[in-house]
Amino acid sequence: MGALILPVRDMPIDDGLLIDVTFDPSRGYIATHAKLPQPVIALSLTVLRARIGAQLGGAERVHLKLDRAARAQRDEWRRGGAARASNTRPV
Repeated sequence: MGALILPVRDMPIDDGLLIDVTFDPSRGYIATHAKLPQPVIALSLTVLRARIGAQLGGAERVHLKLDRAARAQRDEWRRGGAARASNTRPV
């Protein structure tokens, strides 16, 4: 019998905290979880992850679970990389 291969999104999370993330065009990425005293808001996923880690004391591994709106925004940002790069000039 062959091995069962699961898609990445169905893989179990190991010793981490699964944080729900959505995107609001007027506020940015918004993360919510029962262990967070209030929703965490940031304009980028990198800053969002850092803010969540700071609020939780960095003791736990954080996994972001992006909903459809958050994934769409992340993907749009990634696709625009070449266009953004052409608007900048080297230092």
